[in-house]
Amino acid sequence: MRYLVLLFLPFTAIFLQSTLFSFYTINGALPDIVLVTVACYAILNGARKGAAYGFLCGLLEDLYLGRFIGINALAKGLTAYIIGSLQGNVFRENILVGVLGVVIATLINSGFLFVLNLLNMELFHFDTIIFHALLYQNIYNVLIAVPVYVWFYHSSRHGILGLTGER
Repeated sequence: MRYLVLLFLPFTAIFLQSTLFSFYTINGALPDIVLVTVACYAILNGARKGAAYGFLCGLLEDLYLGRFIGINALAKGLTAYIIGSLQGNVFRENILVGVLGVVIATLINSGFLFVLNLLNMELFHFDTIIFHALLYQNIYNVLIAVPVYVWFYHSSRHGILGLTGER
């Protein structure tokens, strides 16, 4: 059952990003709910599981967007690996760990996407990337991270996910 829930989460996140949250932007920036779920999963389950889940979620997002298949998969997989590697050094019961993890994940993911888009010769405005993706998207992601991290933590400990990464 937990695998069905983990597979259902990115579909739900992509759906919410493209429908409901597209009407409620913060200065034109949309949240990256997929990244928030990937970061929360990686913090609670470690680098390897986080990277695999991040790659899967990024690939689903790439397939939905329909351009440059693999960019989000690579960026989210690497971001989840980095965030998940902090798992043993943090007090995961504290909600600030989840919020700070999402802030760091947003910065890392934006950096990876910036580099991958440069390598792909995608044209974009640098100032738009800095202010929207890093500042406003980070604010939006933090607001979403609080309930998502609380749900992931409780579900991992006592609920349907039942995955802790501790051995």
